[in-house]
Amino acid sequence: MTTTLHPAAAGGFTAGAGTYARGRPDYPPALLDWLRAALRLGAGTTVLDLGSGTGKLLPHLVGTGARVIAVEPVRAMLDQLAAGHPEVEARPGRAEAIPFPDGGADAVACAQSFHWFATPAALAEIRRVLRPGGRLGLVWNVRDEGVPWVAALTAIMAPHAGDAPRYHAQAWRSVFPAAGFGPLEERVFRYGHAGPPERVIVDRVLSVSFIAALPEAERARVAGQVRALIARTPDLAGRAEVTFPYRTTAFRCERTA
Repeated sequence: MTTTLHPAAAGGFTAGAGTYARGRPDYPPALLDWLRAALRLGAGTTVLDLGSGTGKLLPHLVGTGARVIAVEPVRAMLDQLAAGHPEVEARPGRAEAIPFPDGGADAVACAQSFHWFATPAALAEIRRVLRPGGRLGLVWNVRDEGVPWVAALTAIMAPHAGDAPRYHAQAWRSVFPAAGFGPLEERVFRYGHAGPPERVIVDRVLSVSFIAALPEAERARVAGQVRALIARTPDLAGRAEVTFPYRTTAFRCERTA
């Protein structure tokens, strides 16, 4: 989501918007309290969900009572968002050109997205739309690779990653400390995404940008490898419902005057 969208984002999120909506987890209930306290969201405040995707964070943002505006550059994702969350105002836009006035937002939230646009230019634009004292929140659901089968999923995906930006690479941290922002503060929550393995594991893998952007035959081969892993893992094989373990990491910093 830089000046030109990375091919993995432009292609993968266009082709895989439906899979993303099905396979990606929501967020733990405890995150609602974090949004209220850490980002100071509530009635009478305005928050931008930047890089909103299909709107996975939107129920939590709406639950704070704040006015919520979703901003997303990929049309297929924006269409999924609008269909699933008609109560939220959705706007096309990028992190480097946010369609919002100077100082008009009390908070900007980026869920599963900041690593795509972690640049000084994007942070300057986020600072522009935040009022002094407004807060930036960064949230990721991170696969718990301390669980062996989750680590095995990563090994299946890793050969296809190329140069796609990822949370795990931690390159996004290089833009901090950032001019006009205070220090980052971090919280971690445990979370489990429960459901049929085809949805919470297979669709989850297929929703990864660089997997969704693969040619159909290669994508099918990855899906086959994931299903084979499920079949040979005692905790997963033959189960109607499984739980995919995550750590939800949440960061916040404040726009200085």
